[in-house]
Amino acid sequence: MQASAEGPRRRGDTAAKTNLVLVHAHTIYREGLRYHFGQVPRYKIIGEASNGQQAIRLVDYSNPDIIVMDVDLPGVNGIEVARTVKLNHPNIGVILLSDINDQEGIVKSLRAGVAAYLSRTIDWDDLINSVDMVRSGNYPINDLVLNTPAVAAAVMDSFRQLTMDTHTEHVYSPMSPREIEVLELVAAGQTNKEIAARLEISNQTVKNHISSILRKLAVNDRTQAVVFALQRGWIKIVQNDNSFSGM
Repeated sequence: MQASAEGPRRRGDTAAKTNLVLVHAHTIYREGLRYHFGQVPRYKIIGEASNGQQAIRLVDYSNPDIIVMDVDLPGVNGIEVARTVKLNHPNIGVILLSDINDQEGIVKSLRAGVAAYLSRTIDWDDLINSVDMVRSGNYPINDLVLNTPAVAAAVMDSFRQLTMDTHTEHVYSPMSPREIEVLELVAAGQTNKEIAARLEISNQTVKNHISSILRKLAVNDRTQAVVFALQRGWIKIVQNDNSFSGM
């Protein structure tokens, strides 16, 4: 495990550069990432790790902006590292490198709070673009899910199973009963127009509810709101023939 001698950076400190942690089992791959990121002035590599345990300790110590990490790590795998990181440091963006056709891995990564799930063979320019998107608070993984029907179906199946496996009763939620109702319909894949018709409210009212939900949950889009609320037992999946089509 390699870390910067500067010590942990306090969240809230102003800094022009994006602080990165690189995690990969193979030294030669990390060296490649280090070299390429080093050519971009807005990035600063503050630490590297070769396995999951090291990665978790390093992130706790260095508090980076973004982790670029391979899924296949010795010991704790990348998805488990991501889940631990997001629980303890929700503001850190996690980018995973893996087999882009691994539908199960994509579903697990989404549920773990990963921001981007990218192919190991991704072009350098595309990787840079993804890092910039994550730094801006976006979630490229959502585009991957929405643009791949098989993955979208697997995600919804996973969500349904999650709700069946969840025994937590509806505890305190920052959302109003109407907002919970709206978000459950979003999770079922209904469009704003369909939600408006079902609840007998205007399309603008639906938009207002969704904006309020995103603000209260401090998330960036509908997909992240659904994941966040499902994981906490605040909503349940409503069966719908057009699941996921409206997200």
